[in-house]
Amino acid sequence: MPIIFAFLLFVFSAFFGGAKAQAINSQKLGIHILHTGELDKFRQVYPDEEWRFATIPFTLDDLEKYSEWQGFFDHAYKLKVIPILRLTTRFDPKINAWIIPSRKNIIDMAKFLSRLDWHQNEKFIIVFNEVNHAAEWGGKIDPLLYGSILKFTSDWFHSENYNYRILPAAMDLAANSSGETREAFGYLQSLYDFDNQIFDSIDYWNSHSYPNPDFAASPKKVGQNSMRGFLYELNWLKSKTGKDFEVLITETGWASSYLTNYYLDDYYLYALNYIWSDSRVRAVTPFIMKGSPGPFASFSFFDAAGNPTVQLFSLQKALRSYDALTF
Repeated sequence: MPIIFAFLLFVFSAFFGGAKAQAINSQKLGIHILHTGELDKFRQVYPDEEWRFATIPFTLDDLEKYSEWQGFFDHAYKLKVIPILRLTTRFDPKINAWIIPSRKNIIDMAKFLSRLDWHQNEKFIIVFNEVNHAAEWGGKIDPLLYGSILKFTSDWFHSENYNYRILPAAMDLAANSSGETREAFGYLQSLYDFDNQIFDSIDYWNSHSYPNPDFAASPKKVGQNSMRGFLYELNWLKSKTGKDFEVLITETGWASSYLTNYYLDDYYLYALNYIWSDSRVRAVTPFIMKGSPGPFASFSFFDAAGNPTVQLFSLQKALRSYDALTF
């Protein structure tokens, strides 16, 4: 019994990060934004002027906004921000879903983005979003079609020879299998069954590791729908491909509420110490810079008037506490 217990304790610690993996690289942390103009507030979140990440959607409508996007990349470089662009199409209210991209859409986006000066060596591209939701993929669950689009996108962007780094659409790790959603690992298995080389098309993994249920759970919780969801994904990938992927956690965070706000400082500090410090985590961009007014107001770091929220204060307090403990 003592030997078995010791072995189980070792496995639990190695998998779930029972001890601090390493001091977190400050460059890992950033934020998810929705619009190019939101960079103006980036240094209100991180005043330290370290290099950091920002995830941002790039839509088909942005193909008409060359000057705006070049200005965004210029401003990002000045602020020491590394952009992570998530390809997005256009929302169709007739089907209540984002339209499925055509190959021409992919080519147009690649050509547009290659005309811009990113001021960066690695250029991170996410190939769409949470496609295990029908609403994110033309109103249907279609891993076979997504797999073919992922491979085509990867091949085309890599052929541009601008050092693009391709990430897949993140899964909603809390989704179940229904008419409108597919359980994440069931979806990934369908991708793998369709093409067992499909994950050779990506350079990094992309994860939405939220504290579910209800975006309100303790970071100490384990399970694929927890803050440690990316560990389950990386282990699954390892079992299928034999590869150890680095991961960018491009969405995460708690919904503000009476209950979570009380613990939010400690939640962020625990994540810094025991979750995001994992050596395989390349970037973490909590959701979201400015989601108010709107459905994402409870996640927002700034309210509708542009004032800081409890999300911002809690993250900054946790960073100060973390720095005091590690340096």
